[in-house]
Amino acid sequence: MQAKSELARFLRARRERVRPEDVGLPATGRRRVPGLRREELALLAGISAEYYLRLEQGRDHNPSPAVLDALARVLLLDDEATAYLHALAGPGPRRRARRPRPESVPPGIHQLVMTHSVAPAFVHGRYTDVLLANPLARALSPCYTPGINLLRAAFMDPQVRDLYQDWDSTARGFVASVRALAGPECEDQRLTELVGELAVRSDEFRRLWARHDVRVRTNGVTCLDHPQVGPLHLRYEKLAVVGTDQVLVVYHALPGSESAQALTLLAALAAPERAPEATRTGAADS
Repeated sequence: MQAKSELARFLRARRERVRPEDVGLPATGRRRVPGLRREELALLAGISAEYYLRLEQGRDHNPSPAVLDALARVLLLDDEATAYLHALAGPGPRRRARRPRPESVPPGIHQLVMTHSVAPAFVHGRYTDVLLANPLARALSPCYTPGINLLRAAFMDPQVRDLYQDWDSTARGFVASVRALAGPECEDQRLTELVGELAVRSDEFRRLWARHDVRVRTNGVTCLDHPQVGPLHLRYEKLAVVGTDQVLVVYHALPGSESAQALTLLAALAAPERAPEATRTGAADS
């Protein structure tokens, strides 16, 4: 994906989502385009309509930080989306094509995840491939299994969709976080292939990716309907694994809550899966 054409697509997608009344303009007359007209956005941002047209058509690649901030203000971008806009327009040298390389979890993180039996924990890589998951995480969701790509599973596996109480909000947030995680890469073969595959196979994914939402999710709440233990209201924490593109995700419930009790029950149900692994570990250590 070329960064400068991405800048043009980002501006166009976000412009079409801003209604005139959102920025103090009267919503009168017949409008042929969704959202703001280019001329309206340029006027509100204090730049010429011709210059903005060149930006949105990818013919001007070096807007100043002041222009980008003005565009972000009119487009109602939050801090994360504004930073993403600046990154898309950043000068910087052209990056070489990024070749996918095998990812391995650092030994210390591996031990931390696998010995953490009271909370679901897993590690995913740059492209949301699950690299490692403890038994409780695998019991929480079938997609938390090493080798599964979370983004692909989210849109292609009905079991994953059925697990979430508010799938629409979850899907929007997931796609936005993947875009933020990937960053404004100029050429990234693996990401291009993954996005292309899902855009062809899933109308929903194609629509959400075209929104150009950007959101860094470091924590939050997930509400699930688990087939074995019922409703679960879990907090999650996402921690960057230093020195890698990996993310450690840990779920936990409020102590004493019904979700905590349900999570304890799920851990008991997952216990038989841990026994063979513990046996193998013990044998290896002896």
